[in-house]
Amino acid sequence: MNIILHPPRQQWNSLTERPVLDYSMLEQSVGQILAEVKQNGDTALRTLAKKFDGVDLHAIKVDDKEMEEAGMLLADELKEAILRAKANIYNFHITQYREEERVETMPGVVCWRRMTGIDKVGLYIPGGSAPLFSTVLMLGIPAVIAGCREIVLCSPPGKEGKIHPAILYAAKVAGITQVFKTGGAQAIAAMAYGTATIPAVYKIFGPGNQYVTCAKQLVQRSGVAIDMPAGPSEVCVLADATAVPAYVAADLLSQAEHGADSQVLLVTADKAMAEKIVEKVGEQLEMLSRKEIAKKALTNSRAIVVGDLNEAIELINAYAPEHLIVSCEDDEKIGNRITNAGSVFLGNYSPESVGDYASGTNHTLPTNGYARAYSGVSVDSFVKKITYQKLTQQGLHQIAGTVMNMAHAEGLDAHAHAVRVRMGL
Repeated sequence: MNIILHPPRQQWNSLTERPVLDYSMLEQSVGQILAEVKQNGDTALRTLAKKFDGVDLHAIKVDDKEMEEAGMLLADELKEAILRAKANIYNFHITQYREEERVETMPGVVCWRRMTGIDKVGLYIPGGSAPLFSTVLMLGIPAVIAGCREIVLCSPPGKEGKIHPAILYAAKVAGITQVFKTGGAQAIAAMAYGTATIPAVYKIFGPGNQYVTCAKQLVQRSGVAIDMPAGPSEVCVLADATAVPAYVAADLLSQAEHGADSQVLLVTADKAMAEKIVEKVGEQLEMLSRKEIAKKALTNSRAIVVGDLNEAIELINAYAPEHLIVSCEDDEKIGNRITNAGSVFLGNYSPESVGDYASGTNHTLPTNGYARAYSGVSVDSFVKKITYQKLTQQGLHQIAGTVMNMAHAEGLDAHAHAVRVRMGL
């Protein structure tokens, strides 16, 4: 992890550039998978499971017995942790579902919005070496709160043909009853187009590898919504003299272990602090079970020393990190100056990993600079907001002149007539 001292502003973009993923080479192969599933449905899913996962799939849907058995395969401590995380995530997200007030914009003209859940949503949960059962909670709980009528979850099975029990237990806890054994681009295709077993959905959520990401982008072109543009995970830490080097190093490494294409960034105005943190990163790296992955991620990472706090904040807002940790004395004051970030962690005792699992906020966040324009997943992600208006005869009379004048000015006489005919003119 290199230390960069006082780089000029014209170098900021190059220093904070994310690892580039070229999807152009993937599109052809992923497109073929999508077409195969669209045409051959469940038969294609079984063929692709054999090809990519090395497993013979008999039943694609997880049955009630498998769901019940999953809980018995987990340690009580893990089940208690999942239940605690579920409670915190629910408590945070339930406040996001609220009825909006009716507004009388002028006498006799009332307007309002009503939230309604997206009827059919699909959740993709990666399996493999790191089965992300925490993501089941992060996506399933707000979907249930939103009132989505049909929630479909897909996750790849292991060699024995079963989904990781923690994923199934988290699904049950979250209130998800439709779980299917399929992964990769073929799972995205199944949820986008539907098969005899897996119902088609209107919007697809969830992280995944480059094949999954490419598949989501391709099905979006055909009219299926997705949660947000996705890329490798990232964290930025802003540290001053009050930061604890060992804590910051641990935070940087916790993100680096996600994948070789992850990126971590340290920003500080304190050169000595940067040196201490980089030293601690080296020490702690050797203790990690995924140190080879983290080591590769660190080649995409920087420790940038700037002139002062104002410059640091400006650099961070330009970078727009997925996760931002503010390890500074005036953490809340600084946090209020952040305009571009997915999720912010304030103070020395708020590691990014608590947001990943159990503080209550959602860990599905915009990456690759999309935090400049996107929010993380919330209940809002699973709902539509339909606008309503109701006018009395008096209300229409008062607004009629305004509408007719504007309609005539745009050359839309039929619009004006729709008002005039009601006015008896």
